[in-house]
Amino acid sequence: MKILTFGSNGLVGSSLKRNLVLKNEYNCFFSTRNDTNLFSYEETSKIISEFKPNLIINAAAKVGGIHANNTEGSSFLIENLKINLNILESIIPFPQIKLINLGSSCIYPLNVKNPIKEEYFMTGVLEPTNSPYALAKISAIELGKTLSKEFGHQIVNLMPTNLYGPNDNFSEMKSHVIPGLIRRMHNAKTNNLESFEIWGTGTPLREFLHVDDLVDGIIFINEKNIQDYLINIGSGVEITINQLAHKIKKITNFEGDLIFNHHMPDGNPRKLLDSTKIKNYGWKNKIDLDNGLKEVYSWFLNNF
Repeated sequence: MKILTFGSNGLVGSSLKRNLVLKNEYNCFFSTRNDTNLFSYEETSKIISEFKPNLIINAAAKVGGIHANNTEGSSFLIENLKINLNILESIIPFPQIKLINLGSSCIYPLNVKNPIKEEYFMTGVLEPTNSPYALAKISAIELGKTLSKEFGHQIVNLMPTNLYGPNDNFSEMKSHVIPGLIRRMHNAKTNNLESFEIWGTGTPLREFLHVDDLVDGIIFINEKNIQDYLINIGSGVEITINQLAHKIKKITNFEGDLIFNHHMPDGNPRKLLDSTKIKNYGWKNKIDLDNGLKEVYSWFLNNF
């Protein structure tokens, strides 16, 4: 099987590279922006036409945490729309190509019932800080659905919960919550600060999944030939931001006080995916949060 992965330098892409290389039965091409500009339809179409993959894994995206989403909404919408539209349009002449398209749990409405089932898709208003990114992902899902109906493509849209792992974006202001807290709390410890500020109340509940578990799910979906157009994937375990911050405080050995700034946004109050569908097929995650956080902090120390 020939597998083409887009977004190979990111969190998910680098995990795909690590794990797919171990499977000798796959002929893999790991595309990056160095070989293909996904903002260009011509370049995107060219690499697909030349490599002729059996499977495309779309892990390419502009991503960021609550601050980045809240201040750079236009670029999140524009860039992710361009990436997804170019990939999907490029496969139209090749209905034999299977596509696993990675989305996000932010596609689901703000006040939807938890745990969030796949059938809740497009049933309500989106969470405001994430809506530009979510709309780009929703557009990709709907376009993929119409391509399948019109041209016969097999497209699976996989919606992971909040991801973390090695090779994440550890920017202080533009990262997701786990790498952002690790980076800033490590710096606070290094500078012997007496306190550490965290946006929001600390009460929102979040579910986290190690990126290697996601990749295991991607491989599982491909090998089991699962064809559902929309599938959730998560750990099923919830934790408050307050509890998460204290876990990271312990792992980084930061000795100061944690201060929650109630004047800053919390984001969605709760976001737990219902992953019953993929678990009923036989998949389950293997990496618990405590061990995963220790591994990620170790990776951070060795790379920063």
